[in-house]
Amino acid sequence: MTSTLPSYEFTESDGPRDIRASTVLPARRTEIELRTADGLRLVGEFAEPADRPARATLVTMHPLPTAGGFMDSHVFRKASFRLPALADIAVLRFNTRGTCSPRGCSEGEFDGGAAERADIEAAVAWAAEHSAGNIWLVGWSFGTELCLKYGALDPIAPLIQGAVLLSPPLHRAGEEDLEAWAASGLPLKVLVPEHDDYLQPAAATERFARIPQAEVIGVDGAKHLWVGEKYAARVLDEITDAVLPGASQSLPTSWTGAAATAS
Repeated sequence: MTSTLPSYEFTESDGPRDIRASTVLPARRTEIELRTADGLRLVGEFAEPADRPARATLVTMHPLPTAGGFMDSHVFRKASFRLPALADIAVLRFNTRGTCSPRGCSEGEFDGGAAERADIEAAVAWAAEHSAGNIWLVGWSFGTELCLKYGALDPIAPLIQGAVLLSPPLHRAGEEDLEAWAASGLPLKVLVPEHDDYLQPAAATERFARIPQAEVIGVDGAKHLWVGEKYAARVLDEITDAVLPGASQSLPTSWTGAAATAS
């Protein structure tokens, strides 16, 4: 299980610089390994504020690995680049079983969301042990299925404060899963692109009506993959607003101090 977590060259600036897609802000970044209940090792990274405690921790679940999803899928990579510095939010990213990235390959094989229950359980358990709390699930596409199917059940539900879903297709998660979320009372924010390939805002509002506490937000102009800085920034704003109620809904778009550029 090789590891090639990148190292970034940080430079100071004379004044504010725009935060762009490849901008990396300071954080304490640690390579991690998760051990699942069925004995697999999963690789990941934990990014936390460089010099102060985190106020929240995100456990991210990436898009479908058989369609190119992995821990470096761009929204989650940008979350790890920005949120520790801009919002004091720690970000745990990892590869589910059988998934590879520059960080390395997680053991096992893709199981369509069934055996991956052990993956999300291992990630939340690691966050509960190593972070300051206020843990939230953030799933994207396939990752939303894992959040919906397993996040409202033991042993995860007692350890988290809620979840944010990006582009939920609702292919694998069914009515029983939605009902379990409703019964849990856990907050759920659902971001649905206007032009999503699988589930668009009107249909999402109808499907998620089973969860009284679900907040469904349609995002004009966006597509399933949230391509474009405008949409990635909107997602990070919405995540911050969910996990830190009362915080500004718009994160800074410029930064003064040391920063690096990712390749």
